[in-house]
Amino acid sequence: MTGTPATGGTAAAAPAPAPVLRLALRPPFAVAPVLAALAAHAVPGVELADPAAARHTRSVPAPHGPAVVAVHLTAEHVDATVHAHPADEAAVVALVRRWLDLDADPAAVAAVLGADPLLGPLVAARPGLRVLGHVDGFEAAAVTVLGQQVSLAAARTFAGRLVAAYGGPAPLGLRAFPRPAVIAAAAPEELRAAVGITGARARTLIALAVACADGLDLRPGQDPAEVRRRLLALPGIGPWTADYLALRALGDRDALPATDLVLRRALGNPPAADVVGQAERWRPLRAYAVTHLWTAQAYL
Repeated sequence: MTGTPATGGTAAAAPAPAPVLRLALRPPFAVAPVLAALAAHAVPGVELADPAAARHTRSVPAPHGPAVVAVHLTAEHVDATVHAHPADEAAVVALVRRWLDLDADPAAVAAVLGADPLLGPLVAARPGLRVLGHVDGFEAAAVTVLGQQVSLAAARTFAGRLVAAYGGPAPLGLRAFPRPAVIAAAAPEELRAAVGITGARARTLIALAVACADGLDLRPGQDPAEVRRRLLALPGIGPWTADYLALRALGDRDALPATDLVLRRALGNPPAADVVGQAERWRPLRAYAVTHLWTAQAYL
């Protein structure tokens, strides 16, 4: 309703400003690489990247409906502005902590990787580099499927179209990524036309959505081996997708997407089996090793 209140009435109170929460972390925190990775993967409509201001804004799922969080990254802490139902604040903060790996122990990572001939210089150059996670396992999986065998820019374009066609409203004019049940109910040809992908890719996306709607849980705390088995049983999902999601969605700090092209390029293009052998010395923190190698190749 617009206009002035009726005579004798009381004007509605202005909504309370969104709280700004200071999130602690163990410094150092390599801010620039995280911002670069966030910007490179930002889904149109869902996220707003502003690396110059060390700020990133995105919609996130929350118990009472879609929320939006804006994070400002510094080397000592993260400030999070939460636009959500008051009862969802703690859930959103927990998502942000997992997303940005704020509970990481940089000293422990350096103790495992810092003396490695290949990784040591990277760890020294970017101390406190985090393994970027995700706020929503289904979104991570869907965008990964859309990115199979295409460029990152094409994957973002496809994801933006998916959001425009099937997403919902979120605060601040952003969009919420579509829920699994919505994509599961889509007709393959309709989905293919809306997103601009192949029929096979549309069927894979729908199969993934059906599995997630039926209980496939792509959040930290799940058994990576069991999730991998269930993902590989879906049409169009292979080892790279499953292993990448172990790193980004499940929070497996020993995940190794051995077939990843950027990772292999960073190692001199060996076969995947040789990548596995070389990475043995990086256990149990292979995901941090991968992130350092990705960052050196792709983000900075």
